[in-house]
Amino acid sequence: MEGYVVSEANDGEEAFEMIKKDDFSVVLSDIKMPGISGMDLLSMIKEYDSSIEVIMLTAYGRIEDGVDSIKRGAFDYITKGDDDNKIIPVVAKAFEKIALKNKINQLERKIGEKYSFDSISGNSEKIKEVRDLAKKVAGTDVPVLISGETGTGKEILAQAIHNGSNRSHATMVTINCSAIPKDLIESELFGYKAGAFTGALKNKKGLFEEAHTGTLFLDEVGELEPSAQSKLLRVIETNSFLKTGDTVESKVDVRIIAATNRNLEMEISKGNFRSDLFYRLSVFNIHLPPLRERSEDIAQITMETVNSLKIKMNYPDITVGQDFMELLKKYDFPGNIRELRNILERALILSQDGRLTKKQLPSELQNHFHSEEGVITLEDIEKEHILKTLQSCGFNKTKTAAVLGIGVATLYRKLEHYGITTDK
Repeated sequence: MEGYVVSEANDGEEAFEMIKKDDFSVVLSDIKMPGISGMDLLSMIKEYDSSIEVIMLTAYGRIEDGVDSIKRGAFDYITKGDDDNKIIPVVAKAFEKIALKNKINQLERKIGEKYSFDSISGNSEKIKEVRDLAKKVAGTDVPVLISGETGTGKEILAQAIHNGSNRSHATMVTINCSAIPKDLIESELFGYKAGAFTGALKNKKGLFEEAHTGTLFLDEVGELEPSAQSKLLRVIETNSFLKTGDTVESKVDVRIIAATNRNLEMEISKGNFRSDLFYRLSVFNIHLPPLRERSEDIAQITMETVNSLKIKMNYPDITVGQDFMELLKKYDFPGNIRELRNILERALILSQDGRLTKKQLPSELQNHFHSEEGVITLEDIEKEHILKTLQSCGFNKTKTAAVLGIGVATLYRKLEHYGITTDK
């Protein structure tokens, strides 16, 4: 009547043998049975397959039995007789819980696939070395420093290392150190006690506490202020820290993964970064090469990105033209994978017949050709693109960097390299 397929067993032993031979989602069991008791059967089922939901039935509504059954993992405890009308709704709720758990498991699998070592796309020797190093360090607890230009995929690599570690059951908490105001970074990392300063109305957990037993990913760690660097060093060395306004140290168990697009050794020589913190963070260093140094990976990354975007954007099958791909392979990609993704997303929006050709590429790429007068180099294209973007953004460097898909520090280096002045 309710649509459930039901099997019956005469006692606990027969029930357990049936469970081992077939797939069952929900079990209704009496507590008082010949042979194996209902409580023992409950423990056996949960040890065999914890995903099976067990509802305990009894003719004697004893509080002790109810408490014991819930402690052993029962979904619910029902007294027979007056409460018979509760059974069907409880069974329905048990199936709802199973469906929810299955959905969560599917999402976790998708996330695991998205941020697995295989999510670091490419087959070039350089990227293979990155994957090999990441796999080797994942199973340890040592700090990892990931270096590389903006847009190379440092956060994806950090998540893959976390997912491949023995801390994958816990959370990876991420903070972009360059995005938090300097006067708030310590509060974000370490938290504070109520009354520590004006406006601190209640206790605040810091990100170190949020990441307890898991991983804390410090993106753009080179942007940390000296005082925050000092506190970070102490946490790494002692696994403890003092919240603002507190008198008792907090203990944490956190694995640190840091990333930077800066040359931290150069920052040390300038006095901007602590050498002792650098050596603590860089116990294991992985450098993510820019896309221009592994151009043989561009075709694979392009196809994977197009396939992902067409689903997200609800597009039919897409054909990538040879002229489109050839120009991508020749481009320098100052914004790396992030810039490539932006270019592909724009091209998909502009495509009319499901075919990507060079017509959908930005003019800087379309004009990449050999002419009788000479050769237009990638540097010429990049310089011209930066100049045009600067002008369109009113020479606002922060806005220009965002449009280009690169970091502000990277933009400054390129302006200096090309001798571009930003005076209007």
